[in-house]
Amino acid sequence: MTADDSFDDDDYPAYTMGRAAEMLGTTQGFLRAIGEARLITPLRSGGGHRRYSRYQLRIAARARELVDQGTAIEAACRIVILEDQLEEAQRINAEYRRAAESENPTTAD
Repeated sequence: MTADDSFDDDDYPAYTMGRAAEMLGTTQGFLRAIGEARLITPLRSGGGHRRYSRYQLRIAARARELVDQGTAIEAACRIVILEDQLEEAQRINAEYRRAAESENPTTAD
């Protein structure tokens, strides 16, 4: 993977805490709080600074939406985790359905 490819990777930790907070329109404290609630775990640079991926920023943005609507931060984090788990389960189910359909195609008479 080249350096340019890294920035196309949703999981590449490309953003500093300051830049991530700026992009989300929130504070660094908010990012720390959702980290403490274990919603996201930023990677650390060699110097120990938090680094965030685009995927983590999407998750943080969803949590921020919920908090802005009045949901407590801990509850917002739990909701986002459950939404993410549901999405993954639905993706897996769809893959199983496609595989089953390709193994047993129905024929119309």
